[in-house]
Order: sequence, then structure tokens, then C-alpha cells
Amino acid sequence: MPSHASPLRLLIVMPSWVGDIVMATPVVRRLRNAYPGIFIGGLIRPGMDQLLSGNTLFDELHISTQQGVMATKKTANKIRPRQYDTAILLTNSFSTALTTRLAFIPRRIGYNRDSRSMLLTDPIAPPRNADKSWKLTPAVDYYWNLASHLLNEDLVDWSIHTPTSCKELPLALPRDSYMELGYTDEDLSKSKDILSRANISEDTPYAILNPGGNNHAKRWPTDRFAQLADHLYNTHNLVTLINGSPNESELCNEIISISKTNPISLPALGNTLGALKPIIEGARIMITNDTGPRHIAAAFGTPLVTLFGPTDPRWTTIPTRPRADGSSSECIIVADDSLPPEESANNHPERCAIDQISYTTVENSTNDLLNHL
Repeated sequence: MPSHASPLRLLIVMPSWVGDIVMATPVVRRLRNAYPGIFIGGLIRPGMDQLLSGNTLFDELHISTQQGVMATKKTANKIRPRQYDTAILLTNSFSTALTTRLAFIPRRIGYNRDSRSMLLTDPIAPPRNADKSWKLTPAVDYYWNLASHLLNEDLVDWSIHTPTSCKELPLALPRDSYMELGYTDEDLSKSKDILSRANISEDTPYAILNPGGNNHAKRWPTDRFAQLADHLYNTHNLVTLINGSPNESELCNEIISISKTNPISLPALGNTLGALKPIIEGARIMITNDTGPRHIAAAFGTPLVTLFGPTDPRWTTIPTRPRADGSSSECIIVADDSLPPEESANNHPERCAIDQISYTTVENSTNDLLNHL
């Protein structure tokens, strides 16, 4: 591996989606700690800056231009004045590699994917199986490996990810590395306003249900979420907040219409991504499909029950903060836990359909987490 001078101005091109951005925070912290005096900027898509508000990871965030044939050039024009000497691309796309090239960043590190090797000075081989298919690799380790290259340290030994379970994989990430988020005074003020309008005081315990997901196949049935909301209220005395994006308002309302205990829709109260962070931090528990808020909860150590189907949870094995007794703060439930470890749930959409997860399984897991807090 050739040696390079340490960067003085580093641009980190962040992933696009909420969960992926949160899973990238351990590697950003690693680079911040390794280069304490340098300028670190982040390139992120519009709206996701709220997710990273209030943290100490970046000196500046640049918002990419998303629309139009000139979007790549316009984004490059935004970051070029900062005169970055190094870029590390946590994305896999051709367009983000082209952006850093057009921004005249001398060193550009990223995985050799999407026909972009010509745009990278340091094209890194992505993890593959012997037959050239993609190797099942947790995203946190995928990002960690790029930082190892930049730091001239040992790269991740991909053999560590040999499957022994259908629910999780061993991580190369150090045991003391966690995902992290913060929030601003404005985020906190907004969250308090939302909770106040929901008639939730500082001493009112509440739970969050997250029934959405960008892929409808990943959504557990609404009637079961409604039944769970009633159980949380009747058995654990928890008010239930139903979270979702603005586009998921109807989904939230459907659950509320079925429930008998009047859960509360966060989209109806004008919730924002920034305000969602302290709201999630204050929850006693979150029960969620495989979607971005799961990772927000994990970053804050909020107890989690996460439902997977038909996606394979091992792509998103994450480091969760342990509970007081040392056990994990997350319970992962898959549609078919008898799936052999060498198989992927992604390849068995019917066998691993999310509606195969029974209500009783989720209720029991929820009870177990709440009874051991």
C-alpha cells in the first residue's frame, strides 16, 4: 500500500439514506479522532443535514444538488472552494465520484463499483465471494475498511463475516465503537413542542411504533401494530406515538383508526427529522420495521424490537449499546429464524415475508425488553 501524507482537508461523501448515514458515524468518528486538527467536511443530500445536526463530527456540511442535468457540476462547484486534498466516498455511485473529480480533489478513495475506477485515485476492491457475487457484509464494516486504507492500517479481513446465524454477523468494528447522533437546542425545543401538543409531559412514559418503510414488502401488517399499541397502553401504561415520514401519514392514521387506545400520529403534529432524535431518545422502547429510525434509536441506546422480512438483517448488523445487565438493547425478529445461515432472506421473499412474523412473537419480545429495563 503506497504511503501518502496525512490529509489536511478531508471531504467525506456520506451515504444517501437515514440508516446508512447513521451507520457511517463510527467511521467518521474514527477519522476525526485520527486527525484531530484537520478540517473535515461532509457532503450530504438535502434534508439529511437535520439528521447530523448537533454533532461534533464535521466542521462543515455541504448539501448536494439533486435535480437537473447539471446537478453533479453544481455540487462540485459548492465544494471546490474548500480546496479539499482528500475525499473518501462512502457511496458507491458514479455520480459522487465524478463530483469529487470535478471539484479537483487530488486524492479520491472509494470502492471500485459502478464503472468509476477511472475517477478514483484509490479504487478499493469491494468484498466479493469466490463466484464474484457480493459478500454479505455489514455496512459499518464496509465503511470502516475505507478508513483503514486512508489510515494505512490493516484492511478488514472479510472472512470474519462467515455466517453462523441468520440474524447477525460478527463485526470487525472495535467493541467500543458505536453509532452516534446529537441534536441542537432548536431540535430539542421542537421536540418538546410536539410532545406538549400530544399531551405528553416530561414524566409521561411513551413508546414509539415505526410502521413504515420505503419498500412496502418490509411493512408489518397495520392491524398488528394497532394491537401492539393497545397492549403497550393496557399492560405497560405507555402512550404510543406512531412515527412516519410525511408520505406515511395515511399509514399512521390507519393504525390509529384500528386501535382502541388513541395512539398519536407524529406526522400529524408536524414532526421533523431533527425533532425526532430527542423524541426517540426519550422513548421507553421502539418497535420498528427495517427502516431508518431503527438506527437513530440504536445510536441513542433506546431499546429496540426490529422486524425483518424479507430483507436480510445481516447487511445492517450494528453495534448496539448494552443494557445494564450487559445484554443487547435490540431484539431482532426475522420472519423465518430456521433459515440456514448460508442462505439470504433476500432470496426467499415468500418464505421470509414480514407477515410471517406473528403478533405473539413481537409482543413477547416487547415484554421481555420492557420487563428488564
